[in-house]
Amino acid sequence: MSVEAAPTAPTTPPARTAFTQPPALASPAFRPELAERYRREGHWGAEPLGEVLRAAMRRRPEHPALVTPGSRWTYRDLDAASDAVAAGLLTRTALRPGDRVVFQLGNVAETVVAYYGVVKAGIVPVCTLPQHGVREIGLLAEHTGARGHLVQADVPRRDLVAEGQRLQETVDGLDTLVVVRGAAPAGAVAFDELLATGAGEATTLPRPDPDDVVAFQLSGGTTGLPKVAPRRHHEYAYNSLAWARALELDEDSVVMHPLPVMHNAGIAAALQPAHLTGGTFVLAPGADAETVLELVERERVTVVPVVPPAVAIRLLDHPRARDADLGSIRRFALGGQRPSVELLDRLEAELGIPTQQMFGMAEGMFLYTPPESPLWVRRHTVGTPISPADEVRVLDVGTDDEVADGELGEMACRGPYTIPGYHRAEAHNRNAFTADGFYRTGDLVTRHVVDGVPYYAIDGRIKDVINRGAEKIHAEEVEELLVRHPAVHGAALVAMPDAVLGERICAYVVPAGPAGTAAPTLDELTAFLLDQGLARFKLPERVEAVAAFPLTSVGKVSKKDLRADIAAKLEHEGSPS
Repeated sequence: MSVEAAPTAPTTPPARTAFTQPPALASPAFRPELAERYRREGHWGAEPLGEVLRAAMRRRPEHPALVTPGSRWTYRDLDAASDAVAAGLLTRTALRPGDRVVFQLGNVAETVVAYYGVVKAGIVPVCTLPQHGVREIGLLAEHTGARGHLVQADVPRRDLVAEGQRLQETVDGLDTLVVVRGAAPAGAVAFDELLATGAGEATTLPRPDPDDVVAFQLSGGTTGLPKVAPRRHHEYAYNSLAWARALELDEDSVVMHPLPVMHNAGIAAALQPAHLTGGTFVLAPGADAETVLELVERERVTVVPVVPPAVAIRLLDHPRARDADLGSIRRFALGGQRPSVELLDRLEAELGIPTQQMFGMAEGMFLYTPPESPLWVRRHTVGTPISPADEVRVLDVGTDDEVADGELGEMACRGPYTIPGYHRAEAHNRNAFTADGFYRTGDLVTRHVVDGVPYYAIDGRIKDVINRGAEKIHAEEVEELLVRHPAVHGAALVAMPDAVLGERICAYVVPAGPAGTAAPTLDELTAFLLDQGLARFKLPERVEAVAAFPLTSVGKVSKKDLRADIAAKLEHEGSPS
């Protein structure tokens, strides 16, 4: 399929039939009393997400729905093409309703069409990124029981088609490879073929139960590979609609997303909110400042719902930013990591962009600072929950006891779009959720009540995760691979401060062998980790060799001391990173 124009596809949708998702998904259900409450209060609807989207698309069939640098799609185009993909998947491949399919696609129009098509077919997308390595994709495919794998053939510097074929040989049950934006080898199916097949088929599409899982999102998790968050039809639709109301989206809104669209932020905070309210969704191929500026000016973008501070800094530093016409923007929400007050002030003073903060996670909970909230709230907190049914507690770390307002504690939450448990993680769920179902986020927060409204300030995190420009790197996963290197005896990954990304990755290693043995170089460790299948965005950016790690009083590696050490080294060198 060319992205230069929307494909020809049937204008009459296939009929629907009843469908029940198999129990093998093993994802914890919402508590019955809470589910009944969310239905009674009108938060959850009775239709699956595909039907909710279809109804929204048919309200304004000729209105622009999806815009990329090389294509423009009306709602009629998008509805018909996603119907064709759904029909093609069910007639041209072995995939069936309830099967899981791994998405490894970038920010191209086909990703949106494929996502909606998979949802309409009752198939469950596992949302990953092109940057994920073979190791991660393989483990996630095994964990979710994935049968299908969608890959983008023209991703630079990667051969995802060959990697997909390799995974078919090593992952039990992964038997369907779909190639997007390229030719399909023997045994695989081209995305163009699905569109052509589906356009000519009067296929009956399933009608999933709204309680069924509609998508698997990757969570920031704790350690090791990301945990898998199961999102359900009714709550995922509500999540998007509640966020759309918070942003005051309407049919005239033009929503742009410059980050990976298959992240939860891309789907729940940008793509679905734009389409469920009848607006236009602008999909940027990347977050470089020039692309962002060009699309804002060309498409008169009104809302950018999730912008990491690193992207905002690059925008401020771009030589053309102050001459660009950014007057169409009315909402610019910074999230992913805490922005500085200085950054927020500069965006408004120098570029005239009205800013607000937001906080979201794959597990559900969204918070935001309303434009009408006091300036102190907008500068120093991530705001208040978007739904009246959201519940937030601030707990004394390691207990179920709430702390007083103004005191630091761990944020725990539950609500009509916050998951009740991770997929196939019974042991972890016992620790990650309170006895009455509140999710322990691992974020350290302080609750401030201003004019009777609770607002939450993020003050750190408990989990050993490095936040590199809003990408979460789990230290233990990389450490486990580092110690496989024959010249590494021990490894500890820590964050080092960076003015743009917030944090970068430093690996402390204890060399194997006699005292004085040299540690592997950064290039050597990079090559080794890539060979192990690690994604590039998780690679260490600096290596420090030590004879032994500093220890805490209970004998654990003192990462606090290591972080202080690298921060001091950077300061001495006169560089923030």
